[in-house]
Amino acid sequence: MLRISEYIRHSLQGHPARPFPGLILIWNLTRSCNLACQHCYASAGKADPEELSTAQALDLVPQLRSLGVRYAILSGGEPLARRDLFELSQALRAQGIATSLSSNGLLITRRNLPRIAESFDYVGISIDGRQEVHDQFRGQSGAWARSLAALRMCHEAGLKVGVRFTLSAVTASSLPDVIALTRQEDFPKLYISHLVYSGRGGSLAGVTPEQQRQATTLLVESALDWQAAGEGPDVVTGNNEADAVLLLERFQARYPDQAEDLRQRLRVWGGNQAGTRMLNVDPRGNVKPDPFFVDSAGNLKERTLADIWSQSELLQQLRQRPSTLKGPCSQCQYLDICNGNSRARSYALSGDYFQSDPSCFLSACTV
Repeated sequence: MLRISEYIRHSLQGHPARPFPGLILIWNLTRSCNLACQHCYASAGKADPEELSTAQALDLVPQLRSLGVRYAILSGGEPLARRDLFELSQALRAQGIATSLSSNGLLITRRNLPRIAESFDYVGISIDGRQEVHDQFRGQSGAWARSLAALRMCHEAGLKVGVRFTLSAVTASSLPDVIALTRQEDFPKLYISHLVYSGRGGSLAGVTPEQQRQATTLLVESALDWQAAGEGPDVVTGNNEADAVLLLERFQARYPDQAEDLRQRLRVWGGNQAGTRMLNVDPRGNVKPDPFFVDSAGNLKERTLADIWSQSELLQQLRQRPSTLKGPCSQCQYLDICNGNSRARSYALSGDYFQSDPSCFLSACTV
């Protein structure tokens, strides 16, 4: 993920560029969900009978710490549908791992809010557009109002919260509305995920590269304006690391003297981190480079996490530098910044994890 506001801020303030410390885990705890969203990469609905048990999940926690996991995003399905969620989150925190809850918000209530507050460092709740767009996208009338109410409830309770939005052909026209809502409510973070064609999202239309560029430009310019004014939410994007090149382009136009600092900062970040600084564990215990991959590197019911992480041929290939990407990516001057965008999206569209991502908009860049 690209922390746009943070990189702008750190470049302008002269903070040293450092690599991200440790690993980020996205842990899909369950396939159980109370919604049937059009873009769901997990095809969530009913719980999988082969999901990790509480004992198996707890056994994983010290392995995560030993591997160097520093941040854990607990997701689903809907993670609040899993009864041991708070037990698992507390176990992670006891190991020094910061925890985030990724939720649709519909199961957040005044009753469980105190447990959420004591178990999570951050809560992200999805708002995928205007009310009618969100409800259609999420498959339930009234979902938008309940998700917004959950965001407000968590925010008022002092939790750090953020709005999550997936950019697709269905939702793209609502992006300005979601930006305005985030500002109006004074929510501290806005996370935009570019659509990856996985699960139910495999049959959902994405935006064109030009639409993607326009949306990212709006986000980057908003982040630059908010930074200059000393206000507004932190903007983060995910699953389209070419956003970093556009960030560099727009930053250079405003701050030419600091542009080289940002370029170096983005090189240190290194773009797509699937299988490098990011890992995923799915409900069955499959370890994947990120949640959108079809193939796993191994299963935790059969092997330890350390063995899977160190011995997987897929993971080793993803970590190769210089990169083994094919097509236009192999010749791109910005490969050291974006690392080829989403490998899972490349696979979905070409059948090859190491082919170029056809949704890249860099052909229009002028950096």
